[in-house]
Amino acid sequence: MPDVKPIPDGYTAVTPYLRAADGPGLLAFLADAFGAVERMRIPMPDGALAHAEVEIDGAAVMLASAAEGFPPLVMALHLYVEDVDAAYARAVSAGATAVAEPSDQFYGDRIARILDPAGNEWSIATHIEEVTPEELMRRMEASG
Repeated sequence: MPDVKPIPDGYTAVTPYLRAADGPGLLAFLADAFGAVERMRIPMPDGALAHAEVEIDGAAVMLASAAEGFPPLVMALHLYVEDVDAAYARAVSAGATAVAEPSDQFYGDRIARILDPAGNEWSIATHIEEVTPEELMRRMEASG
């Protein structure tokens, strides 16, 4: 009998699990906004999601529809992408609410923020500069 891995292939030790009033709608948004590729969908008879999984640039995200005893959850997620400006525009076009347009940050990321249709906040970032801890502290002190 083969060994069973404690963390299955295709997953990391921490995997986001989103729960939304409209699980299928959130699933569609993730595909439209972030190019999420559906790995699994277990629908309920009424069309709600008992469980679904997508992959966003190699990272697994699980989600489900809210149900009795399992209310919708709102969380914050951080997503690194190749081009934050393009990803931000795509997310807004897919139905996200703009929170903060892309801007360069002192810690070396260009970052934007959106709310998805379920109310989750996504920080979308592209790492643009390596900043040493010493330089980071200098910049923090200089900013305020």
